[in-house]
Amino acid sequence: MLRGLTTANYFADDLDAAKTWYTEVLGLEPYFEVPGGYIEFRLGDYLHEFGIINSAYATHDVTTSPAGQIVFWAVDDIEAAYQRLQTLGAKPHEGPKDHGGHGYITASVIDPFGNILGVMANPHYNDTLAKIKAGTHFTTGE
Repeated sequence: MLRGLTTANYFADDLDAAKTWYTEVLGLEPYFEVPGGYIEFRLGDYLHEFGIINSAYATHDVTTSPAGQIVFWAVDDIEAAYQRLQTLGAKPHEGPKDHGGHGYITASVIDPFGNILGVMANPHYNDTLAKIKAGTHFTTGE
């Protein structure tokens, strides 16, 4: 049974450049590093792991762009996050898109290393976080 997100991994040919770029994007340094092979950040309200693997260790062809599934990271201001990522060198992938008028808005960019990076305004994320902070966390099915 799935219990939750553990690590979202992206790939980069230039791990040092990826470290520099994502340190700027995230506003924090990686907490774990394997020189030349892997870097990992812990971020957000749930301290999710975000890793970047040297493309040399990929088990698939990462030279096609964009690569991978889209992982959406919660943000408070979707438009500001989308614009900031572009200012920092990402290319637009999909502009802000409202999914039904209930506060679910997504956007994505292609990072300088060919990965799709998604951001999302998500009311359920905020509701769940509020319940956890209040000590009234609920389980799946409620």
